[in-house]
Amino acid sequence: MVSTFFGHELKAFWRSKNTGKSIAIRVVMGILILYLFLNVLAIGIFLDKMLEAMFPNEDLVKAFCGIILIYFLFDLLTRLQLQELPTLRVQPYLHLPIKRDSFVRYLALTAAFSVFNLWPFILFLPFVFKIVAHDSGSVVALSFVVAIAGLTVFNNYLALYIKRRSNLNGWVFLISAAVLGLIIACDFKWHLFSFRDISYAFFGHLITMPALALLPFVLALVMYYFNFYYLKQNLYLEELTAHKIKSYKSSTDIPFLARFGSVGDLAANEIKLILRNKRPRSTLIMGLFFMFYGLIFYTNNHYGQSWYIFVGMFMTGIFIINYGQFMFSWQASHFDGILVSKINFIDFLKAKYLLFTIVSTVAFFLTTPYIYFGWKRLLVHFVMYLWNIGVNTTIVLFFANRNAKRIDLSKGASFNWEGVGATQMLLSLPLILTPYIIYIPFSLFKQDNIGLLVLALTGIIFILTRNFWLKKLEEDFMQKRYQIAEGFRNK
Repeated sequence: MVSTFFGHELKAFWRSKNTGKSIAIRVVMGILILYLFLNVLAIGIFLDKMLEAMFPNEDLVKAFCGIILIYFLFDLLTRLQLQELPTLRVQPYLHLPIKRDSFVRYLALTAAFSVFNLWPFILFLPFVFKIVAHDSGSVVALSFVVAIAGLTVFNNYLALYIKRRSNLNGWVFLISAAVLGLIIACDFKWHLFSFRDISYAFFGHLITMPALALLPFVLALVMYYFNFYYLKQNLYLEELTAHKIKSYKSSTDIPFLARFGSVGDLAANEIKLILRNKRPRSTLIMGLFFMFYGLIFYTNNHYGQSWYIFVGMFMTGIFIINYGQFMFSWQASHFDGILVSKINFIDFLKAKYLLFTIVSTVAFFLTTPYIYFGWKRLLVHFVMYLWNIGVNTTIVLFFANRNAKRIDLSKGASFNWEGVGATQMLLSLPLILTPYIIYIPFSLFKQDNIGLLVLALTGIIFILTRNFWLKKLEEDFMQKRYQIAEGFRNK
């Protein structure tokens, strides 16, 4: 059955309307991946020279053993962000006498065909065969290969397991990312323990006890079993939906939004859209990751207040920027229904404003702990919060009327350029540059506080005149609505 599923997927690809576009994207991605492979291979070939330069007083093999687990730690972080879940359209097979194990086995096996699984071999094997095999023999070198393969497979299925659990409960992803971030901070920031020492304690013992290489292999099998069991228990659509019904309430069951009437209902429906679909949910999760952005800039005294404006704008407004740049593409599949419904478009726009204001307000409160680095940081965050919900929200909705590229909500965000066009490229310029156009003239004359005050007043003015901008946006939309709808129909 695995070969049958694979053949059906190939036929679906070649018979798709977008085959030409898909091939072009894969060719570009293939060239990019090949270039990255060549770079990683070059690093692998000269890894011994690099380790000699980085650890001149250490034995070469010891230094190599110390970096392996560090690599796999960051490999797991990268997989959580970029690795896509393997998929299969299950519905066409549900009426056929096909066992669940066949579906699950196909999904589990295709998960192994990921470019992420090739990186460690390209990076580490040249060193293993050139140095370890020469110094310790072929048996030890083979044990290193088995251990690296086991950790690669373990990371592969662990990342997929976390992402699959996150599809039903977003807290799983956030907790996993927080744990990884805490582990990294405990080592590289607070020095509570050393991952290098832990890595050497295991891989160093492979030289005298090669049989230890089976331990990562056993962990990989256990992680594969967890994936297999979880997929088998949550394979069918009705089972996934049953969990979601318990997790999320309908728009009429959100008391806070109910007080806004039809605008609150529309905002609640948008929240459902975000939580129930891969790509918008990825946008929300990425916004939460940007809450740690300040740790990069506030712990380094080389960055001045002009950088704090950039950081404050991103941390309190990253959702507006990332999610808003694809307005109204998120509703592309039912945009025609919106046009012919009784929904007042002013209310539709107000719902966007309400959604952005709620998320930015939550983001601002999540950044309040940065007051630890000084009250001025929190002041800048508040100023940029006003700027985001006033100015940037209006800019985003203005460019939304010029975006006619549809988005498939079920697809992930990694390496997905669907919906991306010139509008998104142009949008980033006014969002990032406009606050600096206002602030820098005051900064040049050492009047930073006045510059912040002007930014705050500009944001407040836009908030107070929101009805005026809503009217202008509605008039602009009425002129372009048919062009937008026609663009969304092109699949």
